[in-house]
This record gives sequence, structure tokens and C-alpha cells, in this order.
Amino acid sequence: MDTQTVVGVDFGTGSIGFAIGQTLTGTASPIGAVKAKDGTPDWQQVEKILKEWQPDLVVVGLPLNMDGTEQEMTKRAQKFANRLHGRFGVQVTTHDERLSTADAKAHLFQHGGYRNLKKGNVDAQSAVVILESWFESQYE
Repeated sequence: MDTQTVVGVDFGTGSIGFAIGQTLTGTASPIGAVKAKDGTPDWQQVEKILKEWQPDLVVVGLPLNMDGTEQEMTKRAQKFANRLHGRFGVQVTTHDERLSTADAKAHLFQHGGYRNLKKGNVDAQSAVVILESWFESQYE
């Protein structure tokens, strides 16, 4: 597989987390979070991230219920993924993110305690978890 640069996205109505990773290493790093108003981000900030990192693919986390069924946020995340593709012409895929927030909080707490659990940190770390989970799924 060619090395690809991939951006991971943790969609939320108040904040959208971003991470960057490489298919070669299968690891990701947090970029940060963009504030959103009811799920709509400042598109210029999103564009800045995409221009800076030039991803081959964007992976948007899909929040499903624990039993795998869709919920309201699932549809909103899909709509966001479609908008990313429509606006910026980037290739976009979605990935099940059921446990990403819990995993992200556990990781951040382990590496810095409560101070680390700021909303932006959690959202960006959730994007890392989503992206690394997607990488793992590519090799299964």
C-alpha cells in the first residue's frame, strides 16, 4: 500500500476534533479542534487544516449506538462527511467510533491527569482514536 496522509475527524455539534496520520506507520497525532455551532464549523478553519496537511483521505467517525444502530448524530456526522467532500473535493470515508471518547479520555488522563481533559484535547484525541482504529481495520 502506498503511504497516504489521512486526517481523522471526531464530529460533534459544539466542537470537531482533528488528527493526522500516515498509513505507513498506522499512527496518528492530534491536530486540534475547531469550534462548531450546532454542528457547523468555521469552514475556513477546516480548509486551513486540509490545505496544511493535504490529506489523501479524510476519515470521519460515525457515532453509532452500542448495538450498531444509527442515531441522530450518525446522520449528522454523515452529512458533515458529505459536505467535506462536496466543499473541498477530498476523498472521505466514515468509520465506527463507538468507544473513541472513552478511549481518548482514558489516554489523556493517563498522560497528564484531569488538566489534560479539556474539551479540545478530548475531541482531538478522539480523532486520533478513530483514525488509529481505521488504520487497524485496513489490515484485518
